[in-house]
Amino acid sequence: RREFTNDFFVTEERNLSKIAMAKFYEKLTSRLQAFIQKQKVFFVATAPEEGRINLSPKGMDSLRVVNENRVLWLNVTGSGNETAAHLLENPRITIMMCSFEGAPNILRIYGKGRAIHPGDPDWGDVVGLFPETPGTRQIFDITVKSAQTSCGMSIPFFEYKGEREELNDWAREKGDEGIQKYWQDRNLTSIDGKPTGLQ
Repeated sequence: RREFTNDFFVTEERNLSKIAMAKFYEKLTSRLQAFIQKQKVFFVATAPEEGRINLSPKGMDSLRVVNENRVLWLNVTGSGNETAAHLLENPRITIMMCSFEGAPNILRIYGKGRAIHPGDPDWGDVVGLFPETPGTRQIFDITVKSAQTSCGMSIPFFEYKGEREELNDWAREKGDEGIQKYWQDRNLTSIDGKPTGLQ
């Protein structure tokens, strides 16, 4: 039978404290960038000055690290357009991702974002960084103000099996004219009635 001394418990408590302690960064280091590139899903949170907070899961090949303090997120057509509306009123945005395989880790990216639309002067500079994606609606340009890692030890393991194609198939079936009409019908305002900036 193993005997546990007070020194053992003190050491274990210190080790757990080191693991659980969050660490802040002023930029996306090479290690953080490598972690980002491996993730298949991320979460985006925004909030208006007043109204509902939005938190959405995102996938596809839609996130790019441009440099240590800038990321781009390609946004496709969907049932809502909350992020665009919120950023017009309050540019703060948080992106979160966590490890579902390998070592546990949670990464939060805090920044300020703006939407770039097709037809904007800088659209051509950013859209080429992504694969051609049906239903592309806008690209969010996010200036990274800080980042935080934390332990992620309570996150379960999940196995990645592949991407869903239903949204791409829907957008292809709609075609460009159908997507434009969908924007006019569904995407010009948020669920709180705030404008999204789509034309």
